[in-house]
Amino acid sequence: MVFKTTDLCDANEGRVRVLTPMFRSYGANIAFSGRIETVKVHEDNVLVRQALSQDGHGKVLVIDGGGSMRCALVGDQLAELAHRNGWEGIVVYGCIRDSSAINQISIGVRALNANPLKSVKKGAGDSDVPVNFGGVTFTPGHFLYADEDGIVVSESALE
Repeated sequence: MVFKTTDLCDANEGRVRVLTPMFRSYGANIAFSGRIETVKVHEDNVLVRQALSQDGHGKVLVIDGGGSMRCALVGDQLAELAHRNGWEGIVVYGCIRDSSAINQISIGVRALNANPLKSVKKGAGDSDVPVNFGGVTFTPGHFLYADEDGIVVSESALE
C-alpha cells in the first residue's frame, strides 16, 4: 500500500490518532504500515524476540519500553529476524542498537534513540496488551501507518 500519513489524516479527520513527534527513523524502509501487535517490557527484550520470531506479514510490532534510554531493546539480530519473518516494521518506545546495520535491513524502525548497551534477558513483561505513549493508545489488532511525516493509528485499515 502506498500512502502518505498527511493524506490519511486529511481523509480520516477524527478517525485517526497521531503520535507525538519524538521518534528517529531507522531501517531501510522509511514508510511502513500494518496491524498492531504489542509487547510491554522494561529493559528486557525476551518478549520482543518471541514476538519477532512469529509470522509478521502485514504486522507492526509496537514495543512499550517505558521510554527507557538506559539500554537497547532491538539490535541488528532482532531486526534481521523481523525481516526474515515478514514484519513490516517495529516501533520502540525506547532505544535500539546496531543502528548502521539496521539501516541496511529492509524493514521500518522507529525508536527514541540508539544505545550500545544490551538489555537483560529475564522474560518479564506482557504481550498483546494495549500500550500508551506519545498521546496514543496502541491496541492489538488496530492499524499503524508510519512515514517521514509521522505515525498515525486507526481502529481499522485505511485506504
